[in-house]
Amino acid sequence: MKTAPVPAAGKRDALAIWWNGRAAEAGFESADALTESLGLPRYRLTQIYRAATKELVQSFAAISVLPLKLREELTRKLKFSSLELEPEATSGDKQTTKLLFRLADGKEVEAVLMRHRGGRTTACISSQAGCALKCDFCATGQGGFFRNLSALEIFDQAVDVARRARAEGRTLTNIVFMGMGEPFLNYDRVMESVALLNDATGFNLGARHMTISTAGVVTSIDRFTDEGIQVNLAISLHAADDALRTKLMPINKKWPIAKLMAATRAYVARTRRKVFYEYILLGGINDSPDDARQLADLLGGPLHHVNLIPYNATDAPYRRSSPAATGRFQEILRERGVPSTLRHTMGDDIAAACGQLRVEHAKT
Repeated sequence: MKTAPVPAAGKRDALAIWWNGRAAEAGFESADALTESLGLPRYRLTQIYRAATKELVQSFAAISVLPLKLREELTRKLKFSSLELEPEATSGDKQTTKLLFRLADGKEVEAVLMRHRGGRTTACISSQAGCALKCDFCATGQGGFFRNLSALEIFDQAVDVARRARAEGRTLTNIVFMGMGEPFLNYDRVMESVALLNDATGFNLGARHMTISTAGVVTSIDRFTDEGIQVNLAISLHAADDALRTKLMPINKKWPIAKLMAATRAYVARTRRKVFYEYILLGGINDSPDDARQLADLLGGPLHHVNLIPYNATDAPYRRSSPAATGRFQEILRERGVPSTLRHTMGDDIAAACGQLRVEHAKT
């Protein structure tokens, strides 16, 4: 039977991204070379892709619509996942499971499954192995940067978490790109993974159920503004003045707050979509009433929301804000018309801050 060419991935065709990625992992020059070696017609490509991404089967052997010989050949020639699960840890309250994955080259990345009250289930996934931004409070930044992840390495994290959720009778409802790395420094691969996640014939997660968090890569925020998609944008802010933000987040030297806010306001004006600002409360550092007032003044205008985040301790010399300071901070935002949510702390007992599980595993 004559094989069908795989469509070009230039338009972020999800089927093409998946097959080209699998072919590259197996050492083929292209997906067409792979499919020719297997003698696969187009309908087989679609069957395999659907089984892996929509039905969430765990191996080629489990794709029962395929002939046994083809399943065996696929198993010999291809990896079904780009990830190998290493240690995992579940919090005492069973709400959070943190997963450590080994990549083909030995690098490690983390993902988190969060089980919220009311049935909402979230995967937090990584976009890079390590991170180059060196944020002062972050375990990942303290460990250094290794490389960008491929679209499949990003996507396969979500697939693994979705399988795990389904085994518990849950459905994965949300994905946040808030794991290891800076998503907007791996922009093209992240957007390809979004195409895979959003594909109606595959994983089929709605764009509004995804959030990409950036520390403030202004050039990529500009690109994202032009995408015309409904994926949520989150900005890791953590301070409202340049001196403190530069200390906490060295990226602020390149793109200071004025440039960052200009880009986010252009995003709001163009898309009419809300921007979420993440603000980790560090005791005695950025949690004073003056800090709250300065933040409120900075965010004046419509379509913004602040997520106040209790600090998960790392080796950095910071501590979590007290309940009194946190309450006062949020009250000042409310008084000044800034909507905010205090994030529920999850996974304190399992090194749930980004990068911590990898660090703990390296020590063993």
